[in-house]
Formats: sequence, structure tokens, C-alpha cells
Amino acid sequence: NRGKGSGLRASFRRWGGLPPVWRHFLEICAAMWMGRPAEVPVFLPTTGVSAPSKAPRLYPAQSVLSMGLSMTLPMVAWMLFRGHGWRNSAEMAAARPSVVFHLAAQSLVRRSYREPVETFETNVLGTVNILEAIRAAGGPCAVVAVTSDKCYENRGTGEPFQEGDPMGGSDPYSASKGAAEIAIAGFRRSFFAPERLAGHGVALASARAGNVLGFGDWAEDRIVPDAIRALEAGRPVPVRNPDSVRPWRHVLEPLSGYLRLAAGLLDPIRAAELCEGWNFGPVEANARPVRELVEAMIHCWGSGSWEHVEDPKPVGEAEVLSLAVEKARRRLDWHPRWTLEETVARTVEGYALGRGAGASALRELMRRQISRYLACPPAGVPG
Repeated sequence: NRGKGSGLRASFRRWGGLPPVWRHFLEICAAMWMGRPAEVPVFLPTTGVSAPSKAPRLYPAQSVLSMGLSMTLPMVAWMLFRGHGWRNSAEMAAARPSVVFHLAAQSLVRRSYREPVETFETNVLGTVNILEAIRAAGGPCAVVAVTSDKCYENRGTGEPFQEGDPMGGSDPYSASKGAAEIAIAGFRRSFFAPERLAGHGVALASARAGNVLGFGDWAEDRIVPDAIRALEAGRPVPVRNPDSVRPWRHVLEPLSGYLRLAAGLLDPIRAAELCEGWNFGPVEANARPVRELVEAMIHCWGSGSWEHVEDPKPVGEAEVLSLAVEKARRRLDWHPRWTLEETVARTVEGYALGRGAGASALRELMRRQISRYLACPPAGVPG
């Protein structure tokens, strides 16, 4: 559904006041029956007809297929005219989920400079399509839409971002995530208002995290995969921006926050008050320069070195980025657990297992790390 909401199309979208799934059903039925009088034979007529006829006769099976084709063509034409996101809506309606986690994204900053249109289509329209499918399905569910810690307008103050800070972004990736947050807020106010939760049943919240570490990530232009590739090859780790500060955290940190938030959204007593944006960041001490992250990785790997490499095609990235998580601590009773040293140790442990490790070995490692994470006392909370 890409901006086709004006003119004649928009007038059809507003009729009836019916729930979207029923309105779409009635529209499709009407389009099918409009095609019924125009039924056109598409198969050869029967042979051996004893009496002449003005219209060729069809076998019964052929007649059914002909009718189906004649009814389907106007239905498809109508759906194209409507800009109907039928596939997403149908899949969502069939699944009838009680919880939706939307994490899909084009998540690479440097790639967003090469492919800005794809970045905006994936991160903004992808989010809108998911929310529209949920709206069309019409069933109650909890929705956690994940964006990024880069969704905020970064003015370079170095202060941790609060959930109420303005959205923005100086690069295509960051701007797309800020725009996704605005789209989420727009859907929430227009269709999923918390004060009307009992009527529509959709509890929608957004979650903001980033700079996540964990084994298995081999994406381009990311410091951890780049470092592992260099260490495996016995080369110095190339570092473009050694002094840039980021809030490093293990992937289990935000995942535990998303699950805690979803559980709250499923609670009928608390759900309405949780339909907001939420930061999930690491312990404050984990906001460290890139050079310290790389040195910790080299220490855990057991050997290696790093070198500062000038970027031949530098792109604009914030020097300092961190999130305030007091809101999640206070209202969700969620707390980050792992220090940077523990985060790096567990990440390198996974990569050291090797790319060729079998599924059972990786599954067992993940179970051990999850158990270790849950056994660690929350930061800032007496053990």
C-alpha cells in the first residue's frame, strides 16, 4: 500500500464503515459477480453436436473453469486498482497471531547510502505493510515493532536519548528508522488507540535498540564480523572510526526486553499504558569507543592486532550514541545484565566454535549462554 490513498481509490477505501477484512471480502465478491455476465468460453466446444447452436457448448468441467476465469480476472483487476495488500493481509488473517514481533529491516548504514530507496522501502513501507495486515486481519494481538537506537535526531550533545526525544536521522538508514517510528505512532493514534484497546484489541508498541553483538552475524561493514574475518586470516583488524562511542550489548539483552514488553502488552490490565516507544540499552559502562571493543575481542580470541584504516569513501555517522533505559527499568522491571567484557567473551565464544559447527552444537551453545545470561544478576539491582 504505497501512497495510493488519494482520488477515486480513496473514496472506495472509506465506504461502509465496516471492519477492513469484511469490506475487502465484499469488494472482492462484487468484483467477481461483475465478471459473471461476461463469461467467455476459453476451451474448445464439444464435438458431435447434432443441432446447431448460436454459442458453442462446453463440457461441465470446462464451463466451471471458464466461469472461474471470467470471475477471477475482474477480481484481480479490482485488487490491483485498490492497491490491495492482499497477500500480507491473507497471511496475517490465516495465522491469527497473539503476538507479532517485527524485526525485519535493511540494517546497514553504509549500504543505505548505496541503496537509499531500498532502505526506505524496506524499513518504512515494510513496517506499514505489516501494520496494515494486522489492521485488515482484525484480530486482537500484541505487536512489538523494533526500529533502532539511530531513530533519534542526533545533535551531537552526547546525552543518552530518552523515549520522548524527537525522531530524525542524518543518513538514509537512521532517517528510515525515524520515519518508521512516526508511521508506528500514526497507526497507533489512528487505528490502535490505547484508550480504545477493548474495541480493536491491538496493543502496539515500538522498541529501540542497536549495536547488538552475537555470533552468527556475517554482514558487511560491521565491526564484529570484519574483526572475526581478519583474526581468522591472521590480519590486523581494520578499524575506520576507533574513537566512535556506541552502546554495545549482547543480542540477549534487547531480546529479553522485547519479550518482557510483549508479556506486558498481553496483560489486559497493563496493556494500554505500555503502548508507547521503549529503549532497550546496555549497562551504562558499555558505551565505549570502538577501539576498546576491538581490543576486548582480540583479548578473547587470544592473538591479533588492529590498525586504523582511513575510509576512502567516508559516510556521515554519529560520533556518540547511547540510550537511557530508566523507563524500562521502572515500568517493565527490565534490567540489562552483561558488561562489555562478558558480552564480547560470549560473542567470541560463538565465533570460535567455527562456521562449520553443526546445528546441535550451536543449539547447545545458545542454551548455555541463555542460562548464563538468566543467572547473571541484573545491573543496578542488589543480588
